Amino acid sequence: MKLVTKSLERTFFALTDPAVELLLKAGVRPNTLTTLGALLVVVSSVAYGAGWIRWGGALLLLSGVVDTFDGQVARRTGAVTKFGAFYDSTLDRVGDGATFIGLATYLLRTPGISYQIEMAVLAMVAILSSLLVSYARARAEGLGLDCKVGLVQRAERLLGIGVPTVLIGAGPGGIVVQAIIVILAVLSTVTVVQRFVYIYQVTEGSKREGINS
Repeated sequence: MKLVTKSLERTFFALTDPAVELLLKAGVRPNTLTTLGALLVVVSSVAYGAGWIRWGGALLLLSGVVDTFDGQVARRTGAVTKFGAFYDSTLDRVGDGATFIGLATYLLRTPGISYQIEMAVLAMVAILSSLLVSYARARAEGLGLDCKVGLVQRAERLLGIGVPTVLIGAGPGGIVVQAIIVILAVLSTVTVVQRFVYIYQVTEGSKREGINS
C-alpha cells in the first residue's frame, strides 16, 4: 500500500506534462534537472534551519516537482542511463538527510521549543529509516526482486513535510515541525519493517512452499 496512489501520480503527470514539453523543446538534460532538484532541497533545508519554514516547504515541494521532470525527460528522449539512475538516487538520499537536518536545526536553535534533544534524536531516526527504505528497495532490486511495498516512500515524505509547513508553518512552539518528525520517523520505520517482511516472504516463504509441496 502506498499513500500516494497511482491515480494521483497519473493526475500529477498530466498536469505537469506541458512543463515537460517545454523542457524537451529547450533541450534541457536530465542530469541538469537532477542537480537543480538537489540544490533546491539543500536551499530548502537551509531555509528550514533559519526558521523560514514556509519558504522551506515551498522550495522542498518545488524540488520534488523538478525531481520528477528528470525521469520524464530521460524516458522521452531515450537518455536513460545507468549513471543517470545512480546520480538521481544518490542525490535523493542527500536531499532526504538535508531536509531532516534542517528541521532539527530549527528546533535546536529556536527558543521556547520543548523536547529539543528528543526531537533531534527522532530526526536522526527519521534520516536513518528513510535511507533504509531506499536501501531495502535498491538491495532487493540488486537481487532481482521488486520491492515497492510500504506506506512511506520519497513522494510521501516530500508531501508530508512540504504541504504542512507551507500551509501552517512551524506552528506554536514548533509543534507542526515536531509532529512531522515524529510521524515520519514512525512511518518510515514501519515501511522498513514492511519491506523486510515482504522480502522474507518472497524468498524464504517460497522455499517453504517448495518443501511442503
